[in-house]
Amino acid sequence: MSETVTVTTLNDDSTFDAYVARPADTPRAAILVIQEIFGVNAGIRRKCDKLAEDGYLAIAPDLFWRLEPGVELDPDVEPEFQRALDLMGKFDQDQGIRDIEATIHHIREKEGVAKVGCVGYCLGGRLAYMTAARTDVDASVGYYGVGIDGLLGEKHAIGNPLLLHIPTEDGFVDKDTQKAMHEGLDDHPKVTLYDYEGLDHGFATEFGKRRADQAAQLADSRTSEFFAQHLGG
Repeated sequence: MSETVTVTTLNDDSTFDAYVARPADTPRAAILVIQEIFGVNAGIRRKCDKLAEDGYLAIAPDLFWRLEPGVELDPDVEPEFQRALDLMGKFDQDQGIRDIEATIHHIREKEGVAKVGCVGYCLGGRLAYMTAARTDVDASVGYYGVGIDGLLGEKHAIGNPLLLHIPTEDGFVDKDTQKAMHEGLDDHPKVTLYDYEGLDHGFATEFGKRRADQAAQLADSRTSEFFAQHLGG
């Protein structure tokens, strides 16, 4: 079952929408799904639905709501891709993390689910790293996060498990950045990095031409095992 719910901001002065997919039975835990630059589109909703099929309460907050509520873009349509890049340039990531934190509070207080993980893609992969460093989320997964080398100064604050999926031919994350991520995080006791040789950004998308099915299934199986281990249920 899916629906749209309303989440209250941390300072209680506004609200924003979030897509929720509910499992058939009592949730084994909750997973917050962090959007790409394309909004809470069909692909992100499908990620939530699949997590619900696995027994999780899944929720995807509309992080672009301050710019334009309800954005849904198709990365395979060039004008929409360019519009997504424009939105990303205007997006306040620090504020986005506060909205993610508000969503974590919503899950624990309104939904009554104590254990909360997060998984993010593209921009959401970067935000998943930031969520691991800046909130008390129980476990985090980032797919092809961009610019994480610039966030390594926050790695000391990562207190709960974090898994990062890194395609080696990512058009948005060059080899030097990948090297810096490994050098900065390989010895971190809470962080696991997986490389995907020859793959590009967006390989685990649900729909569209970016998907590489075999690698996506491998990455998603690793994510599933990671959440089962660290969220229980």
